[in-house]
Amino acid sequence: MSGNYTCDCEVIHEEVVNEVRSKMQSRDTYLQLSSLYKMFGDGTRIQILHALEQGEMCVCDLAVLLGITKSAVSHQLKALRLANLVKFRKEAQIVYYSLADDHVKLIIDMGLEHISE
Repeated sequence: MSGNYTCDCEVIHEEVVNEVRSKMQSRDTYLQLSSLYKMFGDGTRIQILHALEQGEMCVCDLAVLLGITKSAVSHQLKALRLANLVKFRKEAQIVYYSLADDHVKLIIDMGLEHISE
């Protein structure tokens, strides 16, 4: 066997294939999941999410914390909001951001735990 790892048959283990097929999601679901994970592919967005895990913050606070412009923070928050990863509330003229739900916290925490092993 010299590096040729292809299978030239149709189905060897039909029962396994059928069992796995029954557990698979729709193609659209996988595309949505891929889009979700792309949101975690940017270091600044991850920093924002981790900061918001600690508590709600406004754009100005996030900009100072991360050492980037308010414009850059706003741009990333918009992407995170459209992906339903953050939510916001207004208090007078100030907009406060927080994580959308505990699932976002879980994703961040699991990722941090994984890389620290």
